Formats: sequence, C-alpha cells, structure tokens
Amino acid sequence: MIRQIHKKLLKHLSERTRLLILSFVVGVGSGLAAVLLTWCIDGIKQLLDGTLALPGNLQYLILPGVGMLISLLLLRYVIKDNIGHGVTKVLLAVSRGESKIKPHNMWSSMLTSSITIGFGGSVGAEAPIVYTGAAIGSNVGRLFDLSYRHVTVLLGCGAAGAIAGIFKAPLAGVLFTMEILLFNLSLSSMLPLLISTISATVIAYIFRGQTPMFACELTPFSMGNIPFYIIMGVIFGFGSLYFTSTTLWLEDKLGKLRNGYLRWILCALALGLMIFLFPQLYGEGYGVLSDLLNGRDLLEGRRSVLGFMTSTPWGLVLFFLLIFLVKVLAMTATNAGGGNGGTFGPTLFCGAIAGFVLARSFNLLGASVPEQNFVLVGMAALMAGVMQAPMTAIFLIAEISGGYELLIPLIIASTVSYGTTRLFEKYSIYTKRIAQSGDLLTHDNDQAVLTLMSTSTLVRDKYPRVLIDGMLRNVVEAIQDNNAAVVAVLDAQGRFQGLIDVGNVRKYLLRTDLYDTMKVVNVMELAPALITEDEKMESVMRKFDTTGAWRLPVVDSARRYLGFISRSRLLIAYRSELKAISNSD
Repeated sequence: MIRQIHKKLLKHLSERTRLLILSFVVGVGSGLAAVLLTWCIDGIKQLLDGTLALPGNLQYLILPGVGMLISLLLLRYVIKDNIGHGVTKVLLAVSRGESKIKPHNMWSSMLTSSITIGFGGSVGAEAPIVYTGAAIGSNVGRLFDLSYRHVTVLLGCGAAGAIAGIFKAPLAGVLFTMEILLFNLSLSSMLPLLISTISATVIAYIFRGQTPMFACELTPFSMGNIPFYIIMGVIFGFGSLYFTSTTLWLEDKLGKLRNGYLRWILCALALGLMIFLFPQLYGEGYGVLSDLLNGRDLLEGRRSVLGFMTSTPWGLVLFFLLIFLVKVLAMTATNAGGGNGGTFGPTLFCGAIAGFVLARSFNLLGASVPEQNFVLVGMAALMAGVMQAPMTAIFLIAEISGGYELLIPLIIASTVSYGTTRLFEKYSIYTKRIAQSGDLLTHDNDQAVLTLMSTSTLVRDKYPRVLIDGMLRNVVEAIQDNNAAVVAVLDAQGRFQGLIDVGNVRKYLLRTDLYDTMKVVNVMELAPALITEDEKMESVMRKFDTTGAWRLPVVDSARRYLGFISRSRLLIAYRSELKAISNSD
C-alpha cells in the first residue's frame, strides 16, 4: 500500500518536496515513539510498585537485575542484535553504513529500554529513543527511494524529533542533530529538521501536556555569582573527564567477560548493591532531579542504610558526592549486564547532583549562592563536557526547565566546562571509540570526505595479468590488445607479487629473441606499497603521498590481487564527494 501511495502521489513530486513531506511524517512518528516510551516506563514502574511490596530496600537489590535479564534474553533470542549505545550506532550508520539502520530498531530499543528502566536500571531513555527516531527516519527515507543524502537528513530528522518529543524541547532537538549527529548540514537541511522537531513537540504536548519537563521556580540571576559559575565550569570539566574515562574504562573491563550470563550475574549484583546503598540511583532518577530543582527533601522516600552520613551538613555533601561518583558505575553496569539505556539521562542526573554538592559546599564555606540555580546550571555544564555539545546543553536545559532567565550562567558554565574538557580530551563519550577506529565524521569537510570514501569502490581491474613464472612472450601477449600502463604479476594462487611498467619494458618488446628467454621476474618491479580492500581512505592517501606513486595495487587479506587504484581516480572521487557534502540539499 505504501508503494502505491508513493507511485500515485509522491513519485511525481521533486525529491526536495518529498523530503519536506516525509520530515513531517518522521517527526510525528518520532514524537509518538517518545510518548509511547515514557508511557511504557511509567506503566512498568507503577505495575511493579503496586504488585511488589518488598520490605526495606529489597526491591532495589532484586528488580534492576531482573529487568537486565529480561532485556538480555530479548536481545539474545528475539532481536538477535546488539542495539546498545544508540547514539554511537547512529553515528556509525551515517559514517559507515550509508545511513541504513535495521527496521527492528524502530521498536527493539524502545522495548528493551522500557523494561530496563522500568525495573530500575540506572540509565536514561534518551539514547534508545534517538536510535528509534533515527531508525524511523532511515527506513522511511529508503522506503520512498530517497537519495543517500536525503536519507541521512531524514535520519537526523528522526533523531531530532525523538529528542524534541521526549524532552518537549524542539530547539534542543535541532542543535543535538547539528552538534552531535550530522557532520555537515546546509541551511536548506534546517527546514526538514525544524518541521520534524516542531511536529514531534506538538505530539508530546497533545499527550503529555505543555508544562516543561522540569518546571521549577528559580532565583533571578545575580552578576555577583559569575565567579562561582566560572569555578563551576572548571570543576565540571574535570567531572566530565571522570564520567567519560570511567565509563569507557569500565566498559572495556566488563566487555572482556565473554560469557553474557556471568557478566549479567556480576553486574546485577553490583548494581543491586549500589542502588541498595544509594536508592537515588534507582531508575532514571528524574524524581531526584525534580526534588533538587524544587527544594524538596532529597531523602524522603529514599532512605539509605548509609543515612547516618546525612546527619551532619558535610556528611550530606559527602553522601551526594558519592552518589555522583557511583552513578557512573551503576550506569555502566546496567548496560554491560544486558540492559539497554543511554548516558544522556545519567549525564543530567550527575550534573544536577554535582551542582547541588558544589552549591551546598559554597554555602557551608560562607558564600550565599542559590542551590537550585546551581543544580540546573550543573546539568548543562556536565552535559557540555561529556557530550562536547555546549549549544545543545545550554538550550536543552533552558527549554526543559523554562529557565531562560539563567541563560548567562548556563552559557558561562557550559562554555568553561567544554573548554576545560577539550584541553584533555578531543572526543566526546559518543565519538571516542569511533574516532579510534577511523570512522568518525567531523565538521571538517576534508576529514569527512575521507571518511565517506570507500576504498573498495575505487578499485579498477582493467589491467592485464601475467604469472610470475612466465616469460616475456606472455607479457607481449597480455598487452598487445590493451592500452594499460602496467601489468599485474601474480603467482598461481592469484596473490600479488609485483608489477611491470609497460614504459620501462618497451625497449624489450621488439626483441623477439628475448621472448622465450627473458623471464617475467627479471622485468617486474615491486610495488612501492600495497593497499588492502578495507583500508581507511586517510591511510590510502598517505601511502600515495609518501611513495609518490601514480597507482597502487589493492589486495585482500590473503594478498590476492583485486586491481589498482590510480591517483587520478582518487582525486576525482574526492572532488565529487566534497562537492556532494558541500551541497547536501
């Protein structure tokens, strides 16, 4: 039926017009997905709270591990795919997968993350919904036969709509896509993004109301507090480094446990114990954020066996500092143990907790700073450092709280935090691993072009071949009906051994007396470098620069010959790709 609609209605429209129409469709779909995810999480929480009345904090010990196990079983036996690290997966799809995301990601991330978080897993729902929205955009674009460029834009529309829908923050959705997901956007791409985010936000308003997600009463901004916000930015920059480095380090350590069930047992026990000691870590923690922003009792309903620490002012500060430090471990254990969730929500949580700790410390030392303001600004400051997306952080926090009167401190703290983080870490928590593999697209057009270009598509196999144990006669026969400049020399198994430059052996071609006496091995040359079929284009370019060669042979992992890449073909492809990303509309 969709194909028929496409043929009857949309096929006759220009691709640009189809993109605008589909951006609205994707925005509505992403908004509905965001609403459904929040409903599912809340529904599971209410169901468990109503049916399980465990004494003390026992539910914190048991339920998160159960949710992780259910998610693990779904991933292993139903979905049969790795869907964790949603934002990173979207970045990989753009840079390496031609913006193709599997159809099951339109529902699988929502299913597993709602179970993980609903049962108390200490992660956020934002990365899974971004993956869901991006999957909706990718599959809708491909279903209606859009070009790769416009499929990529729709993928971004889906991700932007997902952020807008779950936070009711349209501007943050656009900025998130521009800063984190899509390496190069023309101004004409802004219109589809805006259409998607606005439509997703309206859907969220219809089903969840227009009240900001973290509505709160804030103290008016005071110029005298600027030095405190600068100090905050520096401290949160180092806090961002702790968040990112600890997460990636612990993921590597836990990833070495190949047995998924053993990893689940260890992570479930560790997570249960952490939440048992610090009940504030249960679930997304947005209830804690709301209490912090509205000045409510932070311990009511979340009593801990470590409650004795909160009996003194500095003990309370230490208690919440430990929550900040342990939250990173709890988040990583949730994902490593089979759960599905993101770092987006935990970043907001940790930023708020750290903002409270810093403000309370300032006040205990004799200053007088508004703690709720620092909680809000702390959310933006930590996000700016961890995600290295200061604009997204600033406007997201302003939108979800209605706190535009704090725009100046939001800008100051986020900028300083971002700058401090960049002094020590070039990549965000989302891009660190992709950058290590060489697949990261950046806002640098040259680097982006090299990342998008594929070695395998540039190989030409028009060149004649001869065996290494052949004679000059075989070379003459190979080139007599071919105008190729080189001849590939192979062994009997098809492995590359060297090449013959036709210009260099021309002096022998009329010497018929040498045809059956001169061996191929005597006239061949070794290649100055070999290129593998899956080699990164940046490495390929470097080999051409260092060798000065006009063409280089390409081989597979077993050194079997595949063809040559010429410098001219490489440059033509480079210019074409550069032109394409510079005119992506």
